Amino acid sequence: MKQVEMDKIYRNMPLEEIPWNIETPPDALVELVESGKVKPCKTIDFGCGAGNYAIYLASVGFDVTGIDISPSAIKTAKENAQKKRVKCNFIVADVLGDLDEVKQTFDFAYDWELLHHTYPEKRKKYVENVYRILNPGGNYLSVCFSEKDPQFGGSGKYRETPLGTILYFSSEDESRDLFEPYFNIKELKTIEISGKFAPHLANYAFMEKK
Repeated sequence: MKQVEMDKIYRNMPLEEIPWNIETPPDALVELVESGKVKPCKTIDFGCGAGNYAIYLASVGFDVTGIDISPSAIKTAKENAQKKRVKCNFIVADVLGDLDEVKQTFDFAYDWELLHHTYPEKRKKYVENVYRILNPGGNYLSVCFSEKDPQFGGSGKYRETPLGTILYFSSEDESRDLFEPYFNIKELKTIEISGKFAPHLANYAFMEKK
């Protein structure tokens, strides 16, 4: 997703109409925290959008940095954190860039439904960025649309959404091939996510840096 396209969405659409903007943290992320699989630590949210999940994690003791390609999203995220009186660090940065803007390393990284905006030929660069920014033994959670999901036409790897964006739907095998060179995969499964307007299927991968 190009910066201009994503920024246009955040600039021109009310937050309640943006399909992926959901204030309540997803069950799968909450479960990781409440089970103790991920304990409060220095955390980075790749593609943080309006900052909802970063704010949730910060509210339960995490030291969170959120990055997003859209300046409008980051502006909204800062405002949201301020309103909720939660301390977060939000930075405009391209997850496929060199990430010079990010000056720290982290113990936990996650992308929640970001990867399907990134096409296969660019995913290696992205995963290398995640790997580089994680401390040794750091955890990584990645959740993206599954090819088993019937949304947006229900077949084919590339599907156009009502917003005009084109997403790439992945298989579990593709996720394994992408992540295994860099991470020990603890869990890889297909989960159902309630979503904003309808439930959908997603590939869930929870990993540890090799």
